Amino acid sequence: MTLDPPPKTETSFGHPAAAPGHQTPHGQPPGPPRKPVTRGRLIVRLVITVIILALLGAALYGFNSFRAKAISDFFANNKPPPTPVALAEATVQTVPKYLTAIGTVAAARQLTVAPEVAGRVVQIPFESGATVKAGDPLVQLNDATEQADLLALRAQARLAELNLERYRDLRRSQATPQSNVDQYQAQLDETNANMKRTQALIAQKLIKAPFDGELGIRQINVGDYVNTGATIVTLTDLSQLYVNFSLPEQTLTKLSVGQKVLINTDATPGRDFEATITTIEPQITADTRAIKVQATLDNRGRALRPGMFANVRVVLPPQPNTLTIPETAVDYTVYGDSVFVAVSGKDAEGKEQLTVKRQPVKVGDRTENKVEIREGLKPGDRVVVSGQLKLSNDAAVVPAEGNPLTPPKTLPQN
Repeated sequence: MTLDPPPKTETSFGHPAAAPGHQTPHGQPPGPPRKPVTRGRLIVRLVITVIILALLGAALYGFNSFRAKAISDFFANNKPPPTPVALAEATVQTVPKYLTAIGTVAAARQLTVAPEVAGRVVQIPFESGATVKAGDPLVQLNDATEQADLLALRAQARLAELNLERYRDLRRSQATPQSNVDQYQAQLDETNANMKRTQALIAQKLIKAPFDGELGIRQINVGDYVNTGATIVTLTDLSQLYVNFSLPEQTLTKLSVGQKVLINTDATPGRDFEATITTIEPQITADTRAIKVQATLDNRGRALRPGMFANVRVVLPPQPNTLTIPETAVDYTVYGDSVFVAVSGKDAEGKEQLTVKRQPVKVGDRTENKVEIREGLKPGDRVVVSGQLKLSNDAAVVPAEGNPLTPPKTLPQN
């Protein structure tokens, strides 16, 4: 009688189940058989996972909402204090008008003293920086040879005069022909001409000041041999100066001889010098389309020197009824010029509050730390003149006691 083999069993995963008493390859007894995962169980697990994720998302969203509201409430209840600023009113006044330019100061009379002839220096009767009068001797060159020639020529002239008088007497008595008289007359004239030539050479070797002025630094010493045209010293008349400057051709109709000009330099800060236009170039420069103008300045106080740069203002008739504000109030940008205007109002609690509004403006000329406002403001508007960097539109401000940008009356000296 034969025995049938026991039936094969499969696990939930389709593998054959181990026979009773059979061990797994790892030497462990097989566990209890697993229950097959049904479709319903999969759906339950998926629903639980979705619910957990939804709860986590809702919790995260709630946290973010709470944090945003807390930050918003913090900034809403912690407004910054008003910014202290300096204010100034826009006022209407008569404004002086000028044509501005950069000029150069030049001496009315200035030269470099130089010899007309070469020679050795034997005397220098001046000191560097001395003040001299016209005709004062400056340098004496060696003229011994010319002085000796002059003595010889004077002796020849006296002899020629005696011979001429003798032959004139003989001619009166018809004892000599007229040709002899003419010959000795020519000799006398020639001798006199040579005397004048020698005297001119002697005068050239004594160099004198051609006009009143101040001498510069001496460039030679006694014993030096100087050539023709060598620099000896400069001579400058500082009592009167010229100021040369240029203006655009559009200003030609506003210029006239005798017009007043104000001049100041970096060497004399805060001080204006008055000059008068004396010359207007009749031709306009083709390269720059500018007009060359020269003004004359009385410099008896010796405050200015030739060669200085000068800030020139040609005085024009003043312009009345002009709206002006301090120049520091204007914010200059590539997008246009603007100012902050202070406006009175009330805050959320009903208290008086001062805020600022940015207002575009059109500016005009500038003078004496003021700027002309042609559009954008009206008289009485209060504008911020310092502290603009901290401001934005509708920012709260409080008037400061003073303006830190007010220029001092006197500048510190180094």
